[in-house]
Parts: sequence; structure tokens; C-alpha cells
Amino acid sequence: MLTGTRQRVVRALGGADRARAVLVLGAVLGLDGADKGTVSAMAGPLKDAFDVGNIEIGLLATVVSLVGAACTIPVGVLTDRVNRARLLACSTALWATATALSALAPSYLWLLISRAALGAVTATAGPTVASLVGDYFPVRDRARMYGAVLGGELVGTGLGFAVSGMVGSALGWRYAFWWLVVPGALLTWAVARLPEPVRGGQGHLRTTPENSRRGRSARYRAEDDASAVERNPAALAARSRGVEPDENLVLRDDPRSLPLWRAVGHILRVRTNLVLIVASALGYFFFAGLRSFATLFATHQYGVSTSVAGTLVLVVGLGALVGVLLGGRVADRLLDRDRVNARVLVPTVCLLALPVPAAPAFHSTSLLVALPLLIGATALLGAANPPLDAARLDIIHPSLWGRAEGVRTMLRTLGEAAAPTLFGWVSARVFAGDDGLQYTLLLFLLPLIAAGLLGLVALRTYPRDVATAAASARAVTREGH
Repeated sequence: MLTGTRQRVVRALGGADRARAVLVLGAVLGLDGADKGTVSAMAGPLKDAFDVGNIEIGLLATVVSLVGAACTIPVGVLTDRVNRARLLACSTALWATATALSALAPSYLWLLISRAALGAVTATAGPTVASLVGDYFPVRDRARMYGAVLGGELVGTGLGFAVSGMVGSALGWRYAFWWLVVPGALLTWAVARLPEPVRGGQGHLRTTPENSRRGRSARYRAEDDASAVERNPAALAARSRGVEPDENLVLRDDPRSLPLWRAVGHILRVRTNLVLIVASALGYFFFAGLRSFATLFATHQYGVSTSVAGTLVLVVGLGALVGVLLGGRVADRLLDRDRVNARVLVPTVCLLALPVPAAPAFHSTSLLVALPLLIGATALLGAANPPLDAARLDIIHPSLWGRAEGVRTMLRTLGEAAAPTLFGWVSARVFAGDDGLQYTLLLFLLPLIAAGLLGLVALRTYPRDVATAAASARAVTREGH
């Protein structure tokens, strides 16, 4: 039975090589999610151990995000220029080391500093995973495959809540961190074995020569970039509708040779990209705040124990997992039916609809009433992310993916950085009292509505920016001749 299930999964993902890439990249995001889930699951024990409050617990998540934000653009530059699999393997090894230091913390300050070190390491995941996803999988299936990779993040976050909650309840908060070191070491080995794909050769799992310098010429890689962009069904749909590119944004020079300031300037001038970055940051802002206080909220609001709350978060997380797997699939199918802006339409609808089940779930004190609503809300939140991530790759030249994701991750991470501390401050100072977290979660549904409204703007700008990316790929190829 297990063999049959494994074969079906491999076929669904397009073969053994792609399945391995999905599992390993998903595990990288999952390990990061598990760590963040662990901090939330152990919020109560950490408060008791170090005699701190909600603000200090939120700061543990905030410092990771702030340091990560500072490191993402330099990592994005590296992603576009070095062996990405090797870069990710080194980062994973350092991650395991930083997690071990967290488990050894004799004081809150030690724990805070070790979390800061962890932030520098986790900055690698965003740009590197995004660039590898773009080159590992076919353009037509990009949102669906991105959904499978993002599913790993949700699974890891759920395991962080559930496993760390049980381990921490039984053995203490230090062991809730220690157990993560073992999968971190195993994952380092798995990442190091990933092949480095040809840049711009999306969907072709071919290993490049050492350092990617002595094999393919710049002209050959440029041709790969152009052909890959041209195969994008969004670009084909835009062309069939006569959408013209923005000539002011069409690249003429090889993007890999652009100075950082010019590359970042171009990335931020792509209007859809800027809108999607802000929308994504708002979505992750809410998710980061919710994740940081989910266990504390569940124990108080629904009257359950810490271990049960961790399991509850895992169950609710299954809704998000279903969402990420379906959101990309639905967007890609709509795109196949010539809906040019499908990868923006799906997340826009999801974000605007999300407060409908979320608000009554946060208000209710009955677990039986709240649970199905929470599952529905997290499914909508999960479904928004894969199409958004795929859409950003559609509108940026492949040789800028690392730097573009670095910019996006930096701005998104700043939102994540502010969320835990701000959620903690609002719950303690603005809505002080037993229901502080409840009213805080209800208040911060407003950024999700704002993200959905920004999606309405992106629906208008996305087709032209897709056409511009295709025109840039053709122009760079001609210059390569």
C-alpha cells in the first residue's frame, strides 16, 4: 500500500527527480516553520523559565525576522551567482547549529542572541528555494509545484506545534528545541545531494558543470531564459490578447551583470511585483502574529491544555496544507483555459474571503464551532500563496529571480518581524485583559482585507508585466547574439 501511494505521489509530481526536489525543498521550509512553531508551542514554559511576558515572547520571533530581512538581499545576490544547492546545504548546517545553541540557553538574553543567529541563516531559504523552484519545474506547472513545496512549510509548522508541544510538556522546553537538531543534520545531507539545475532551463533537472562557468556560454543560457519565458502560458495568453510590453521596463543588458542598485531599482519598478510584495507582506504579517500566539490563544479561548492546543494547531494546519495544494492547481488550470491573470485572481479572491470564517472562529469560545471555521480560514490563507509566488516569477527575468526574491523576502520579513511583538503589545496594552488576544486577532484581520484589495490592482497590471518579462528575455537574447 505504501509503495502504491509513493508511486502515485511520484507520478503526480512528474517523476522521481522532481519528487525528490519537492520533498527536500519543502523540508527546508518545513524545518524553518517547525522552529517557529516550537517557539509558539513553548511560549508558556519560556515565560515561566525566564520570567518574561508576551512582548518578550514576541521579540524572540521578531529578532529572527529582523536579522533575516537584513541578510536576504546579499543572499539574493549570491543566489544568482553561486551554486544554489551548495549554498542551501551550508545554510541548513548552520541552522542546526543555531538551534542547538537555543536549546542550551541559560538566560533569556542567550536565547535572544541565538535566535538572532538563526535569522541570518534562515534568510537563505527564500531567495534560494524560489530560484530553484523556477528552474526545477516546468513553467506551466509552476504554481502547482510551488504549492507542493510550500506544503512542506505548513507540515513543518504543524509538527513544530504538535511534536514540540508534546516533547516540551513531557521533558521540558529545551528538548523541544533539541529534537529539531536531528532532522536538521539529515536535511543538510539531503540538500547537498540535490543537483544544481541549469539557470533558465526550467523543468530540466540537469546538473551544470562546476561553478557553471566552463560549460554553457552566456548566450546559451540567455536562449534558455527566452525559451522558458516564451513557454509560460501567461505570456502566451497575454500575447494572444494583444497585450503590449512596457518598453521603459524592457531589459537590454544581461541581468546578471547589473549592479545591485540597478537590479533592485528594476525589480521595484515592476508595478505588479511591488503590489504583490506588499500584499504578501500583509498576509505573512498576520500569519506570523497568529503563529506566535496560537497556542496561548487556544489554551485560553477554548480551554484546552498546551499539548492539546499543539495538536489542534496541527489539525487546523491541515486546512492550510489542503489550501496550498489546491490553490496552485486551480490557478494553473484557469491559466490553461486562457485566463491570463489567474495567478493573481485566485489569491485575491481567497484573501478577500478569508475574514468571513476567521472572524467568528476567533470570537467563539466553542471549539466545536470554531474548528471547522479555522480550517476553512487557513485553507483560504494557504491557497493564496502558491499562485502569488508563481506570479512573481512570471513577471521577472529568470536571471533576476534570486535578487527579486531577496527584495521580496526582506520586505515580507520586516512585516513578519513586526507582527509578533506588535501582536503581543496590542494584546497586553491596548486590549489588556483576558480577551486581549481575541480582540487583537480580530483587529489584525484588516491587513488581510487590504492585501485582497491590492490584488484587485494587480489584476490590471499583471498581463502587461508578463508581456514585459517576455520582451526582456527576447531582447537579452538578441544582445547575446
